[in-house]
Amino acid sequence: MKKNIVLFVLFVLPIVAYLFFASGVNGFTKLPVVTPKITNLGDWKSLRGEKVGLDNKITILGFSGTEILKNRGNYFNLNEKVYQRYHGFQDLQFVVICPLGTEEDVRRVVDALAAFTDVSQWHFVFAPPSEISTYYDQLHLVGKLDQHLGTPNVFIVDKERNLRGRKDKNDYKEGYNTFHPSELSNEMLDDFKVILYEYRAALKKNHNATKQL
Repeated sequence: MKKNIVLFVLFVLPIVAYLFFASGVNGFTKLPVVTPKITNLGDWKSLRGEKVGLDNKITILGFSGTEILKNRGNYFNLNEKVYQRYHGFQDLQFVVICPLGTEEDVRRVVDALAAFTDVSQWHFVFAPPSEISTYYDQLHLVGKLDQHLGTPNVFIVDKERNLRGRKDKNDYKEGYNTFHPSELSNEMLDDFKVILYEYRAALKKNHNATKQL
């Protein structure tokens, strides 16, 4: 009898526990929508002169403001903690909205990143200050842009242009502070992995899994 109990504990119980937690992930892991269907980027052009859109891409969205050189460490943090780990996914892009007139400062930041990173999925797009303020307002966020039209926070936007985050009143999070590497390594990566899991699960369910995610 004791032998059977030992065998049960050693072999059967771990399998039951695994199945329990696996089913829990499938049933409960979903990152809430903070703001549905945010506006696309329109005709704004990137540093490379390209139009950048948010449809059909998982987007990490940021707002540089006019002091991007002063705050360039934030982008190095984001690059190290998140971008370098996941930029191989074709369906992922990092988009930073910048005020017109900051092109040369942005170029210096991109050149510095390019010294050790493939920057092909970094997109810095430029817009008039008034349009940046209007665009940010439609995100309906608690946090606001500073007087330089920037914020250290970046935001996760899904393929349907929904801004995602945490809505629990005791753990509300609409963005992730790039000034703090620990926040990127913990809260942001945790939430980003949930988004990846959602899409992978959907692809698997539809028998349409690809290497994109």
